[in-house]
Amino acid sequence: MNDILSHLNTLSLPWRLVAFAGLAVVTHLVVILLRQFGQRALSSQQLNRHQKLRSIATLTTSALVFTLYFLAIGLILREFGVSLTAYLASASVVGLAIGFGSQGIVQDVVTGLTFIFSDLVDVGDLVEISGQTGIVKAITMRFVELGNAMGATVFIPNRTINNVINYPRGYVRCIVDITLRGDDSNRDAIEASALRLMSSVQEQFPGIQMREPSSEGRIKFDAGKEILRIKFRIWPNREKPIETTYLQELIAEIKQIIPDYQPWMVSISYEVEKRVSRAAKKWLWQSGG
Repeated sequence: MNDILSHLNTLSLPWRLVAFAGLAVVTHLVVILLRQFGQRALSSQQLNRHQKLRSIATLTTSALVFTLYFLAIGLILREFGVSLTAYLASASVVGLAIGFGSQGIVQDVVTGLTFIFSDLVDVGDLVEISGQTGIVKAITMRFVELGNAMGATVFIPNRTINNVINYPRGYVRCIVDITLRGDDSNRDAIEASALRLMSSVQEQFPGIQMREPSSEGRIKFDAGKEILRIKFRIWPNREKPIETTYLQELIAEIKQIIPDYQPWMVSISYEVEKRVSRAAKKWLWQSGG
């Protein structure tokens, strides 16, 4: 390094300025190439697993590029007689002023780092953040990106996050238990109507569902009561069509089969759908078991 600096001092002022600027630009290009290589390496099937590592890498490379240009500008100003001590002092004052003027951005970065290191939410989780519900698509230094039920991408500034509801096990499951009454033919007719209307809800309200509904079949209890259980896997807070349209149409059709059938004989409850287990999260430097 001393030999390089000694050689630069032997050059004329214009060439020294060109050398400092060129060194910063070349280093910047190398950083960009490394960043693109890293993004391609993480753009495979393991992208979501290493989303946090990519965010940290992005912050590190940005800080490195800023440091390189900051030093290059300082070396160039030194050639014009500006003291490096005065340059660093003035930069500190300017940085402090900018910091006060961009407190929101600083809050975004601090909160983003908290999200990255705390494992509060992760890419692929179903969450409700600041009143917005969706699946986490990315966690960056300034925003949390959600994909909502409408297919839109919602960008939530990190500094506005005041509460987080995480559905760590997966989707919300709406369970409809239909009491079966009458003889076998009546029970078969009730089951046929329920399944047909189930398919109708899937076609009529696709936006509320995250997966296809399914029937768990008939369940007979020890007391002799028999029910038909249907499960809808839906977005949070999107249960209205099931509680209204599906329930009303189902009761109306069952009354045509059994006139004294009562609405309370159909119950609706909710629980969290158990998520299919996924591999434990590992950092790149952790070897597989």
